[in-house]
Amino acid sequence: MKLLVQKFGGTSVRDQESRSRAISHIKNALSEGYKVVVTVSAMGRKGEPYATDTLLDLIQFPESKVSDREQDLIMSCGETISSVVFSNELTREGVSAAALTGAQAGFLTTDDFTRAKILRMDPTRILAELEKNDVVVVAGFQGKTESGDTTTIGRGGSDTSAAALGAALSADYIDIFTDVEGIMTADPRLVESARALHVVTYNEICNLAYQGAKVIHPRAVEIAMHAKVPIRVRSTYSDSTGTLVAASKEGEAGNDLPDRLVTGIAHMSGLTQIKVQSKEDPSRLQSEVFKSMAEANISVDFINISPSGVTYTIDGMFTERAVGILNDLGYDPEIKAGCAKVSTVGAGITGVPGVTAQIVQTLIERGVQILQSADSHTTIWVLIKEEDLIDAVNALHDIFQLNKE
Repeated sequence: MKLLVQKFGGTSVRDQESRSRAISHIKNALSEGYKVVVTVSAMGRKGEPYATDTLLDLIQFPESKVSDREQDLIMSCGETISSVVFSNELTREGVSAAALTGAQAGFLTTDDFTRAKILRMDPTRILAELEKNDVVVVAGFQGKTESGDTTTIGRGGSDTSAAALGAALSADYIDIFTDVEGIMTADPRLVESARALHVVTYNEICNLAYQGAKVIHPRAVEIAMHAKVPIRVRSTYSDSTGTLVAASKEGEAGNDLPDRLVTGIAHMSGLTQIKVQSKEDPSRLQSEVFKSMAEANISVDFINISPSGVTYTIDGMFTERAVGILNDLGYDPEIKAGCAKVSTVGAGITGVPGVTAQIVQTLIERGVQILQSADSHTTIWVLIKEEDLIDAVNALHDIFQLNKE
């Protein structure tokens, strides 16, 4: 059986017009002889009635008093609604379709509520439905535990659901449909000269995704890479083939893609930098601070540890909670809200001298203050004020000539 897995995100299913475009892609796949398993996100974004963030507002997240298990119950509703609405519209268009929840589709997860991991996939029910229907619509982002509790698998979970389905069903391709033409060299909302990449390796897109490129979740890429299922990142609103994510050049199995010096510029905004210093017992501080953040379910990033203290970033929405925890421990943290992390990503950076110097010089010339920096073999990060974000991303995009093929 020829099989595609197609994922449509929140903007692709938010209204009738967008869903009609999505259905046209499904019909094209059916005309090419494929059966299609569709994964859908909740409809729309915050403020729209069935979006996940709108549902969370009903319980005053992040200050809600419900348990994580109960939070998963409400968060899973958006995708379930979306799957039934989408299946209904496919049927109205003359396409035989059935809707399944994540649990019905065979997603068995850990009981780490709000951030569950997929333990295994049992596609038996999906395969049975494909015997009767051309399309199966699966609610993304969700599964169930061994004991039957509903779980969600973290933000970006619909991408992960699609990748898990593609791997379990040995799909020909996993198509991730979004509102841009493919994987871009930078966020086109910030950089007018950003362009779509025709082909990227799994490793390149993993690095971009982990650093804030929101077009696909890195866990999804890792699952697809392990199963050797190629991904195509495409626009819902055009017939472009988008970006192919694979291990080698298209049509030339066994030949690695050449390393680009820089593949793209990614960013994360809405961050808060926290500095905690102690003259008495810095080793206790280091352990105590990060343990307290973990116990409060606050994810930390961009960590620098020095003999006198620690510096790290968190999502800005958790600033008040984090400061309260640190105050209770007897610390007086230095807080810098309104920060952004800008990441220069490229497999070709490894071992090439002068890249960091180029980044620093470029930002200095633009008057952008660097608050913190770090690097790895393939990524160089800088933390800046969010007000400088557009200048910084455009400057780095220009200096590495990413607008050119």
